[in-house]
Amino acid sequence: MTFDILTLFPGMFASPFEESILGKAVARELISVRAHNLRDWAQGRHQVTDDAPYGGGDGMIMKVEPAARALRDLRDRVPGAPAILTTPQGRPFRQDDARRLAEYPGLIFLCGRYEGFDERIRTLVDFEYSLGDFVLTGGELPAMVMIDAVARHVPGVLGSEGSAAGDSFSAGLLEYPQYTRPAEFEGQSVPEVLLSGHHGDIAQWRRRMQLARTLERRPDLLDSAPLSEADRELLAELKRERREETA
Repeated sequence: MTFDILTLFPGMFASPFEESILGKAVARELISVRAHNLRDWAQGRHQVTDDAPYGGGDGMIMKVEPAARALRDLRDRVPGAPAILTTPQGRPFRQDDARRLAEYPGLIFLCGRYEGFDERIRTLVDFEYSLGDFVLTGGELPAMVMIDAVARHVPGVLGSEGSAAGDSFSAGLLEYPQYTRPAEFEGQSVPEVLLSGHHGDIAQWRRRMQLARTLERRPDLLDSAPLSEADRELLAELKRERREETA
């Protein structure tokens, strides 16, 4: 899968994709991350990519022509690759989005800078995403985060094919607690069930902890999580226990 990034600062993408799991995926040619300087598609001696806003106002606005030329060129290189605008005005980026985007042959990210985009750029992209209700100095960091999240779903990128499926949010719930050696640390012991070797009991405990942790930390996720009848009964039990503890 290819990830093409249009940015004024392509050097920002070198180190993050040379290390750890993503660096190995690049080396094995499971994914390709290519950062392009948007100025390469700007015309004139100074390769200008921004201008003052019509109507006045603070800051500079990214011009539509370089973005249009760049997007058309990259789409020709990777047919079927949608273009993504990283913007605080976009829809919140979620785990389901990462999973769905991983099904494309490639993605093209357009990273903003300055005060904002010429509004006509929005007509050139397929998706607009935001990481949250805050503003960064540019769209490069959101693009890195989204690439990381999407790449995890590309076959072969993770060492275990079940790793992504067990992540928080993948099943609509938070992940259950995890432990490793030592079995006891400063008075804190690993739950006995995890040492029992009984796979059925372990699976039941993990599901219970998923529901309990989600109920405690992100109860809003329970409204849309795919819950079985057994899950709902267990959730009702957890809620009763919480009420008794606070009574």
